[in-house]
Amino acid sequence: MDVERSIEALRGRVSVWRAHGNTVALVPTMGALHEGHLTLVRTAREKARRVVVTIFVNPTQFAPGEDLASYPRQERADAELLRAAGADLLFMPSVEEMYPGGHSTRVRVGGPAETLESEFRPGHFDGVATVVAKLLLQALPDVALFGEKDYQQLLVIRRMVRDLDVPVRIDGVPTVREADGLALSSRNAYLTPAERAIAPTLHRTISAVARAVAEGGSPEREASLAADTLVRVGFRKVDYVAVRDAETLEPLTDYVIDSVGDASRSARVLAAAWLGRARLIDNVPVNFG
Repeated sequence: MDVERSIEALRGRVSVWRAHGNTVALVPTMGALHEGHLTLVRTAREKARRVVVTIFVNPTQFAPGEDLASYPRQERADAELLRAAGADLLFMPSVEEMYPGGHSTRVRVGGPAETLESEFRPGHFDGVATVVAKLLLQALPDVALFGEKDYQQLLVIRRMVRDLDVPVRIDGVPTVREADGLALSSRNAYLTPAERAIAPTLHRTISAVARAVAEGGSPEREASLAADTLVRVGFRKVDYVAVRDAETLEPLTDYVIDSVGDASRSARVLAAAWLGRARLIDNVPVNFG
């Protein structure tokens, strides 16, 4: 695996692969890699001949007061993990390479970007959409892979690619979890042992919401009860628990189930809650029928 830090070098490598007829997959990350990221890399190897992984802690998606400065960084360890997982190229640009002096363009996505996370992290998805658009244009992959743990982010990127006619397929990869259900995240490193013992309650709670709604429960009532449960077990604050349309993220208010038990639309339960200094997010599908 080679490591490049300039856009010019990245494009040069990709152009050589293209000249030899190779397809290219892109896996964007912010580093501090775990098994969830490595699953993305291994899945990418199944979808393309060459795999590019990016590590870039993107400052434009952090609001003032968030954990940009303390976000885990472990470049050497990450590189070793990526070599073992079969990545062909690691792209690690500097902030100056990605946002040179005078950079003033931002990408703003509507639709699925205008709810949930945006209510608590204003401007976050502008930063995400901008950096992902740049990475897609820099690498020009055939396919880019993103984890479903960041489900709203996945929808935002898909909408951006569709609306801007970017010639790339965006594939989601199912959330990778610990044995007790906790979704893998780089920010799990912030959890104390006591908090780590509580953390799996998030997944169990939203899974219970999904089951209740599938059986005819009120989405709003079940979400409210879930938020109360999380606070009761030790989460210090719940930003949201919500049952939303799985494609648009519009509030789920009325589901029509056909005669064979299939939903005419699909739904997702999404949540974000604070446990100590860690903000945990998770989501699960609602399985009707």
